[in-house]
Amino acid sequence: MSIFAVEGNQFVFNGEPVRLISGAIHYFRIVPEYWRDRLMKLKACGFNTVETYVPWNLHEPNEGQFNFEGIADIVKFIETAGELGLHVIVRPSPYICAEWEFGGMPAWLLADPGMKLRCFHQPFLDKIDAYYDVLMPKLVPLLCTNGGPIIAMQIENEYGSYGNDTQYLEYLKEGKIKRGIDVLLFTSDGPGDFMLQGGMVPDVLETVNFGSRPKEAFAELRIYQPEGPIMCMEYWNGWFDHWFEKHHTRDAADVARVFDEMLSMNASVNFYMFHGGTNFGFWSGANDDGDKYMPTITSYDYDVPVSECGDVTDKFYAVREVVSKYVDLGPLELPEPIAKKAYGQVNMTQQASLFDSLDKLSTPVQRTCPDPMELLGQNYGFILYTTRISGPREETPLRLQYVHDRAQIFVDGEYKGVVERWNKDAEPITFSIPPEGVTLSVLVENMGRTNYGPYLRDVKGITEGIRFGAQFLYHWTIHTLPMEDLSKLEYTTAAAKSDGKPTFYKGTFEVDETADTFLELKGWNKGVAYINGFNLGRYWETVGPQKTLYIPGPLLRKGENELVLFELHGAKEPVVTLRDSAILG
Repeated sequence: MSIFAVEGNQFVFNGEPVRLISGAIHYFRIVPEYWRDRLMKLKACGFNTVETYVPWNLHEPNEGQFNFEGIADIVKFIETAGELGLHVIVRPSPYICAEWEFGGMPAWLLADPGMKLRCFHQPFLDKIDAYYDVLMPKLVPLLCTNGGPIIAMQIENEYGSYGNDTQYLEYLKEGKIKRGIDVLLFTSDGPGDFMLQGGMVPDVLETVNFGSRPKEAFAELRIYQPEGPIMCMEYWNGWFDHWFEKHHTRDAADVARVFDEMLSMNASVNFYMFHGGTNFGFWSGANDDGDKYMPTITSYDYDVPVSECGDVTDKFYAVREVVSKYVDLGPLELPEPIAKKAYGQVNMTQQASLFDSLDKLSTPVQRTCPDPMELLGQNYGFILYTTRISGPREETPLRLQYVHDRAQIFVDGEYKGVVERWNKDAEPITFSIPPEGVTLSVLVENMGRTNYGPYLRDVKGITEGIRFGAQFLYHWTIHTLPMEDLSKLEYTTAAAKSDGKPTFYKGTFEVDETADTFLELKGWNKGVAYINGFNLGRYWETVGPQKTLYIPGPLLRKGENELVLFELHGAKEPVVTLRDSAILG
């Protein structure tokens, strides 16, 4: 049994003063085979602690169905950290932000139109309780008070940036305690008055999150918390990227300088991130400031000490040098480098049209209105709405009220254009209708639910209705397309030239030795990639900044491997390249 506690203005571990030098590594953004490698690099940098969020939606993807296997095996991740002698900080808030889909909350919460989020709303609390009843018993044996590596746990995440419901925060605190959580509890907020006022809980340690000006941030904290250790729970030494943006970078010398300044103040520090990893599948989130929706890319490289594929960077060495001023580190010992390989070109020799494959992917439902995904029991992926419009009608604009997030419009199978949530000033799609009428199809992509700010309630698909001119259109055939299982698709030989419609492409390649590789999609447009059935995430080659998708070696197998692309707009030619380095810029 060990005790981690607060005594005066310092942390103590088993009665001895300790300063936490911590780094965020998210188990859910890394294939499990690489957890040890990333944790060893954290320790080699001189850090003594690893911090991780816990995404509720990963562990309870459907209500009452829990997942703690594979990439979701949080127990194994924490045990691995403990085997390496690392302390562990766990942040199992119902909400985590983290640029993660819906801030970690499960999409099925939104199936209840009356659900209130992140407040003392009993239906919301009941869902949290059911989740905690399963999660917390897995964490209790791993607490330091029970001989494990977990030294501290967060109550909620940056709550003061969102609300001021202290009754809700107290409920979460008591919920952890009554389930056997007896380690140090804490909150974390930005260093602003309203943030600290809204996010603090009496008799609970408050920490602050920032990327610069530590003296100012800690001075603000001291106004509200005159005593206790000072800690930056999120030192933003890098940043994340949205589609359409340039890749964010921060100078390593500047990161080291601010870090050194914090250590000179006897502060504890948690790097957010130390190693970012990847938003595999449909797990990337989005930001929405009320004026513009901004979806996050698949890579979570974050420009931090260890890159998306596990390489140590210049920032790693700069940070380690700072640590060495305060801790005797000894010689640098890194694990063996992970091999990377360029497997070359892969010919995507087979194809299957989405519209010809609907019966293999979905069972249609009939609805009066074009209901959003959540009301149909769908969490992620795409959704297709189809109806008839009578004719004749003159040239008229089609209005999607409102689309979340990106819709492709087809009239009698002919592509008419795209409607994007973030492009509100775009010219409307217009068309006329002959006397016999037309079939209208609207394919909507969920680009990730908002993960931060006041617009968290982010239902997907068509949120209100679809109009042709002033007239709402009713009676829809709806295909939910979560894209979780593509095994029933029937392929034919790929055409030499794409027809520009949503199509699945399949190719195979041989591997003698498995290694990390990077999927380059030059000449393609936008879609989703799968390797041996595993969803690598979204690509959007035409907008960037991400031009490759990272494929960890453990996802490959010796012999034949299968690559599937769901391409929304078509490619110049059905060929991709597997290279040995990323393109992110």
